[in-house]
Amino acid sequence: MAERSSRTVRDLRVGNRASVLQRLYFGGPMSRQALGPATGLSSGSVSNVVAELTADGLLEEAGSVESDGGRPRTLLRVAPSSGRLIGVDVGETRVRVEAFDLALTELARTESPLTDSGHDVETIVRHIAEGVAEVAAEAGIERDGSLIGVGVGVPGIVDRDDTADTADSGGTVVHGQTIGWDAVPLERMLRETIQLPAETAYFVDNGARALGQAEMWFGGGRGARDAAIVLIGSGVGACVVTGGVIHGGARGGPAEWGHLTVSVRGRRCRCGARGCLEAYAGAEALLARWQEAGRVLPPGADEETGVSALLAAAHPRDGGAPDPVAVAVLDETAEYLGAGISDLVNLFGPERVLVGGWAGLQLGPHLLPAVRQYTESYALRHPAARATVDLGQLGPDAVTVGAATLPLADFFARGGRRHTTPSRTESGTPGVPDWQVVLEGRGVR
Repeated sequence: MAERSSRTVRDLRVGNRASVLQRLYFGGPMSRQALGPATGLSSGSVSNVVAELTADGLLEEAGSVESDGGRPRTLLRVAPSSGRLIGVDVGETRVRVEAFDLALTELARTESPLTDSGHDVETIVRHIAEGVAEVAAEAGIERDGSLIGVGVGVPGIVDRDDTADTADSGGTVVHGQTIGWDAVPLERMLRETIQLPAETAYFVDNGARALGQAEMWFGGGRGARDAAIVLIGSGVGACVVTGGVIHGGARGGPAEWGHLTVSVRGRRCRCGARGCLEAYAGAEALLARWQEAGRVLPPGADEETGVSALLAAAHPRDGGAPDPVAVAVLDETAEYLGAGISDLVNLFGPERVLVGGWAGLQLGPHLLPAVRQYTESYALRHPAARATVDLGQLGPDAVTVGAATLPLADFFARGGRRHTTPSRTESGTPGVPDWQVVLEGRGVR
């Protein structure tokens, strides 16, 4: 007896809406006639879905193209003004909050530097709440009810309560060992503090995975099925993509790449262990090694200013002699990064490795040639020959953009329907992560 499909008519409708939305969003303006072959839907289904999405205000006309002997064909696109997104980057040195339209065009932003309080949870939540209120007001989100959701990228391991379906649930919790967070119920705290409607959807994930998703959707990872996106800030992390599936983030995974052991009984890491990659390759460790060698940072320098000073010492612009200590520290850092990337190459065989994060982008132009050489020397020849190592393309705001893609992926997976409750589990494709549904909708399987 043939097994009956568990997909309902509602599931099929949601899936059809999702297919059309994703194809138009990632494939650019397209006619109704072209949407059929692009999505695999019949012309009747395309017409019905386009009519629904247009009535919902999600699609708009974007010009026309000539047809073969017939009337011009109207092009359709996802309407950028049909929704708003908020992305939050809880970084090592600041909390950045940005509001975007549906095309991820920035509408408003604010930053809060982290000073003596560091990553005190209450302080971080207050910074996020104040930032969200500021960008929401500037972007008009509070007035028009257009907010699709709030995405938050954080350091550490994110656990999800996948059965949570009420505002009273703990939602997601964060284990940030290097910043002193132990099972912090961040989603619940944000709900209790941020003055947004109760049905607002919150999505908390590791910052490296948010960065990776942004680069895969809009940056240097486009078109790749296997990639590794490396985040270098005060510490280091990574997101790995295999067969079009994004790993890292929730429940750890390769996002905790910074805590693989590269030197037995080596330097003490912020996590408490010895010999972690982060103890050699992160900006905090880089500056610590420079100072241990007798160099002094500029008065009042933060990490970003310190890294700039180290680079200036190693590569003086006035034609003076380079500081040999700074040169040695940078070369050692490049070797450790190359060794760490070689582990990603050997384990996952990426075709592309992208280096991002504020420190990665600052150091990259000076270190990438050496990092490539060390990666090749430490990795196996066959996977190393396949991999390229380059800088990410989205700049220092990439984690914030990636955080905003978290609610956007959920929105697409729901076929353009907003949350009616804070549930994270109701989806057009039960049991399938939202980011995987979106990637499949782009033809990545």
